[in-house]
Amino acid sequence: MTSRYRVECTYPSINSKPTVVTNWYVRYPRNNSTTTTHIDPQIEWIKGLLAVPFVLLSQPTATYSSDRPAVNAMVSAARARYGQIMHDLELLITDHIACQQPPGGGSSPSKLKLLVPSVGLFFTPLPLRDAFAYQDAKRRMSSRRFVAPSFNDIRLTLNTAQVMSLVRSSRLELVTFDGDVTLYDDGESLKPDNPCIPRILDLMRKGTRIGIVTAAGYTEARDYYLRLSGLLDAIAAADPSGELDHRLVIMGGESNFLFTYTAHQQTRLQAVPEADWRLPEMSSWTEENVTALLDVGEAALRDCVECLGLSVQVLRKKRAVGIFPTQGVRLAREQLEETVLVVQRVLETSEAGKRIPFCAFNGGNDVFVDVGDKSYGVMSCQAYFGGIEGGRTLHVGDQFLSAGANDFKVF
Repeated sequence: MTSRYRVECTYPSINSKPTVVTNWYVRYPRNNSTTTTHIDPQIEWIKGLLAVPFVLLSQPTATYSSDRPAVNAMVSAARARYGQIMHDLELLITDHIACQQPPGGGSSPSKLKLLVPSVGLFFTPLPLRDAFAYQDAKRRMSSRRFVAPSFNDIRLTLNTAQVMSLVRSSRLELVTFDGDVTLYDDGESLKPDNPCIPRILDLMRKGTRIGIVTAAGYTEARDYYLRLSGLLDAIAAADPSGELDHRLVIMGGESNFLFTYTAHQQTRLQAVPEADWRLPEMSSWTEENVTALLDVGEAALRDCVECLGLSVQVLRKKRAVGIFPTQGVRLAREQLEETVLVVQRVLETSEAGKRIPFCAFNGGNDVFVDVGDKSYGVMSCQAYFGGIEGGRTLHVGDQFLSAGANDFKVF
């Protein structure tokens, strides 16, 4: 969303809920140097398509003055070929969207679905040729002779295409953000000098609703204010008349606690009654089922602590349970992901885990199990704001890990 940030992209599985218009994440994941990125078959397929003209047209020689005419010809030919491939992909996506229109999907799969069986839902057309031209001017993909268009190149192109589509043919009514590592550094708070603040204010002034959907599971408004005071105070200062009241919400614990912005409160936040945002799908989230789920999750976490010899403490909350390291300890990525996968497997095969949804995730230096997940959190924000459609919603997050990616749940 800002020029400081890089983006990551994935796409929804065919069984994912039609929650958001796009699947592009702000910034790289935690532990970027060691974290395994989720392999996206669609991006890998596009990368394979672009590899063909790269191999056929590239001139793998050093750039000397005598080579310049050949290099210029290569660049021109590669740019044209890449652009044509991107245009062909546009047409495939448009056809795929048309096949989604009947309730439950079309009677026959789209050509894109046949080529990439795991491809999911698209909510808007994507102007990929224009997006590629924009990114090519910045990243010089057509000019490269030794490095083919990469996963990152394609991800950024898809991200740009989604933004272009929103600007050209749709209206962005809701933007939801993750907190840690998206709006601010892990474990920190949103300070007054954060460059996201003026951009969020600009969105709100233009009528876009804002939701901050975070795993932080506080039950009191004061705790969220301490983490987000830079933004909340900036809204109050920029809007003395109160016109922006109730245009921003905080969804805590993934999908469990909702607060709305209102300037007259000391903490700038007011709790929203569950009846105003709770989804019909949440009817099974009874105290009995929640307690059973957290009991199983806690037992699995304690088993991992003993098996892996982790120097951690166990923390039980109202709608979550997790582990966090003792003072001065940094847990290894492998320990975190092993714990996530073990706990996730235990819960998936338990009766408690089959009754209500949950999210087990790696928080960077801790592991938590939350009741529900961010897909429900985003849908609850949509419901609170009057039923905003998936095609008019954008979620921005950082969690794109090989295990325990809670933002990935949105898609």
